[in-house]
Amino acid sequence: MKISTKGRYGLTIMMELAAKFGEGPTSLKSIAEKNGLSEHYLEQLIAPLRNAGLVKSVRGAYGGYVLSKAPEEISSGDVIRILEGPISPVDFTEEDDPAKRDLWLRIRDSIADVLDSTTLSDLIQYKGEQKDSYMFYI
Repeated sequence: MKISTKGRYGLTIMMELAAKFGEGPTSLKSIAEKNGLSEHYLEQLIAPLRNAGLVKSVRGAYGGYVLSKAPEEISSGDVIRILEGPISPVDFTEEDDPAKRDLWLRIRDSIADVLDSTTLSDLIQYKGEQKDSYMFYI
């Protein structure tokens, strides 16, 4: 399974909203500018996230989007499934070799476990730790 720009940029949107959680709405324009992305493309990605109930839109001059739940309650798996569909490394059928089928199922389950156990809160915390890390030159 290869995660497309839909999943990657969708996680970017959600991480930006998680970083601003409780501070009010964030515009897609500001997210696009900060990350060098197309605002038009982000508008296409936010609709399924809103329809799934992960984000809410706020109208008005200072409007934008906010998470509908705390960052600790939204997993990266939630976001990826909404934007990419089911998590599966391959399409397999009943007539596949049972050994290969078992391998694909274990790979799928491992990927799902990592995505489902990683919340938006984990991602923004990791990003913050990376930003604050020191760089030494010799």
